[in-house]
Amino acid sequence: MNTKTTVISQQQLQEQFSYCDKIAAYWQQRSRAPKAFVETYGCQQNEADSEKIRGYLTQSGYSIVSEAEGADVVVLNTCAIREHAEQRVFGNLGALTHTKRRHPEQKIFLCGCMAGQTQVSDRIRKSFPHVDGVFSTHHLWQFPEILWRVLSLHKRQFYVADEPGSIAEGIPQVRDSGLKAWVSIMYGCNNFCTYCIVPYVRGRERSRQPEDILAECRDLIAAGAKEITLLGQNVNSYGKDLSLNMDFADLLAAIAQLPGDFLIRFMTSHPRDASHKLFDTMAKYDKIAKQLHLPFQSGSTRVLKAMNRHYDRETYLEKVLYAKQVMPDLVLTSDVIVGFPGETEEEFEETISLIQAVRYDSLFTFIFSPRPGTPAASMADPTPREEKNRRFDRLCAIQNAISEEIHQSYVGRTLRCLVDGREKNQLTARTEGGRLVRFAGEDNLIGTYQILTITGATTWSLTGSLEA
Repeated sequence: MNTKTTVISQQQLQEQFSYCDKIAAYWQQRSRAPKAFVETYGCQQNEADSEKIRGYLTQSGYSIVSEAEGADVVVLNTCAIREHAEQRVFGNLGALTHTKRRHPEQKIFLCGCMAGQTQVSDRIRKSFPHVDGVFSTHHLWQFPEILWRVLSLHKRQFYVADEPGSIAEGIPQVRDSGLKAWVSIMYGCNNFCTYCIVPYVRGRERSRQPEDILAECRDLIAAGAKEITLLGQNVNSYGKDLSLNMDFADLLAAIAQLPGDFLIRFMTSHPRDASHKLFDTMAKYDKIAKQLHLPFQSGSTRVLKAMNRHYDRETYLEKVLYAKQVMPDLVLTSDVIVGFPGETEEEFEETISLIQAVRYDSLFTFIFSPRPGTPAASMADPTPREEKNRRFDRLCAIQNAISEEIHQSYVGRTLRCLVDGREKNQLTARTEGGRLVRFAGEDNLIGTYQILTITGATTWSLTGSLEA
């Protein structure tokens, strides 16, 4: 793995923009208005990357469409976290043979975390001849060049070399929403959890300069963004690779002091680096949402050590207790893996007891999925799948009951919520803690903060009414 960080110069970025100009001229000469479709799998970081891909495509003259049929360019931005996600991508990639048969000039690209795995790019070369290009996350900044080479040379392009992790400032973005925005503050990961492929496909941690992050946030606020979510594989380690006296808590405080009516969220936090200073900063500033996603993965100290998580059960519980102490209304969510190799019934019960002790608002639950190239993939795993499924179902039932109890406690409260859309005959809104609320109202409320009285609750959402 190449562990260096490369800062992409503005001259290099201008070269990519010149490719955008060549692509736009290519289509003008053909008297065509080209269309592009970008499909995103996986995490919010992938969503942010897709916004840059759409930005490049728009600058190259493409209009963004909502389906692959008839599109001149199709980009699948992929996730490698779980086997199911990979198989879904391969299935959808195979189905694109039909769209390309009906539209022979269609160019198909695969990028994202899957593209950073040698076995994936080799499989694409051999078994998916209709795919025109593959590029890893390290080469996203070169997408115009890759697209131009496909168009002009009529040859498949594979940009999957183990390049150093890079930071490129100034790539255009087409965001999904003007109301909510993703802002990547860092890339990569240094933790090397034994089950996780991310450090191998996204590289080592590298932080953006704080002035660039603040400038992006100012622009978003000026454009009307009401929620800004800061992204990183481990936001809590922000700044450790910079020769600056600024950590993640300091960055949060600086953004929270910008003028405007907005809310800051962030993810994902690694418990190893979550500090009392971070929780104190969250508690201090009204503009920082009292919402924390703090993955614990297992309630067993032995399993956590086997996962290479760098904390134990007691340390995690102490941090959660402190966070709840300084933020009594904190909405706490987490990730948990069931059936990690070697997990015993007693260790699974430790996970259950931790969930019951903490009482999470909600959980993202997963059955262990071995990832080729990670240490956990070669660990002895004697527990039958049926037993893992049983444990998973029990865990979900316990958590669902807790979530419903917590949601029922909202009934009768009045909360300031951001109205963010419509689902059929109801508007949708989010509480400061990220809880979904459905209520009756007119579309002109979308994009505004409203005071809602909570009138009902289910396991996964709330219902409310506008305060008279």
